[in-house]
Amino acid sequence: MKELKIKVTVANRVYPLTIRREDEEGVRKAVKTIEDRLKIYESRFEARDTQDLLSMCLLEMAVKVLGDEQKVKVDSSLEDKLLAMESIIDKHL
Repeated sequence: MKELKIKVTVANRVYPLTIRREDEEGVRKAVKTIEDRLKIYESRFEARDTQDLLSMCLLEMAVKVLGDEQKVKVDSSLEDKLLAMESIIDKHL
């Protein structure tokens, strides 16, 4: 596992990071997503404080992540039920 030193810019601030080489694409995609959302919030809202805009981005992304986690739990529960049904059907065949 090779580490890679990169610099990313979020809200006009540079952050040096040390990441695994295989994570670079995901990190850069995350930075682009944040920057894109910041531009949208800047154009829609009067808030000019970067901290407020970053907080709005963070809240939006946290809601999405938590919603996705809930979907995974539901999907996992559904999978368990389907496997149980499959087992019952197999016993009767």
